[in-house]
Amino acid sequence: MYRVKVISSFSAAHFLKNYKGKCENLHGHNWKVEATWRSEKLDPQGLVIDFGLLKDKLDSVLEQLDHKVLNEIDYFKDKNPTSEEIAFYIFSQLKEKLTGVCKLEEIRVWEKDNSCAIYQE
Repeated sequence: MYRVKVISSFSAAHFLKNYKGKCENLHGHNWKVEATWRSEKLDPQGLVIDFGLLKDKLDSVLEQLDHKVLNEIDYFKDKNPTSEEIAFYIFSQLKEKLTGVCKLEEIRVWEKDNSCAIYQE
């Protein structure tokens, strides 16, 4: 199995509803996002897929979140914008942007250098 990964980032604010602690207040992060795809075979050029294409697809999803208050995005109106939910949201949006040759396997969302949430299929 081959795996390829691209990394990008976005900046956004959020607050957690029904949560007791400092994260119940509006605050921001510089989020780092890792997206991993897998494939059982390579194309004729010896690639799973071009890294530039993957980065463009990931960035097109992250643009929806960049410099926003995540709680105001429709998806998060009824959900807490936790790192776990953000990872699922990015996975769901990105999965639809590229089908066929390789399969989206995992999204890692880092809100700090030492903590991330992962969603994978």
